[in-house]
Amino acid sequence: QVQLVESGGGLVPPGGSLTLSCAASGRIFSVNVMGWYRQAPGKQRELVAYISSSGGTSYADSVKGRFTIARDNAKNTVYLQMNSLKPEDTAVYYCNGLIQDGQITTPYWGQGTQVTVSS
Repeated sequence: QVQLVESGGGLVPPGGSLTLSCAASGRIFSVNVMGWYRQAPGKQRELVAYISSSGGTSYADSVKGRFTIARDNAKNTVYLQMNSLKPEDTAVYYCNGLIQDGQITTPYWGQGTQVTVSS
């Protein structure tokens, strides 16, 4: 079985920075696209950023220029560097990975990590 484990969330003042990490482990043959989503209270889950296995990236307009997604393929780990944080960035952040764990490619989710931006 495959697991995605996130870390790095917490409380930060406006303008501050945080780095989230997500490590995939288990029966993994290959990891394709990895991404970060977030869900604020009362809102739908939204895509924040994703990165392909070759390093191509895409970002939501709301985080462009402030967030950077990166990955370490040797460690099956994806990172999200978040700078110039705003109160509206407050949400539970979820890691997602398209992982080949056998004959098929399956989307897996992490358990989520809380990010709170407040003074």
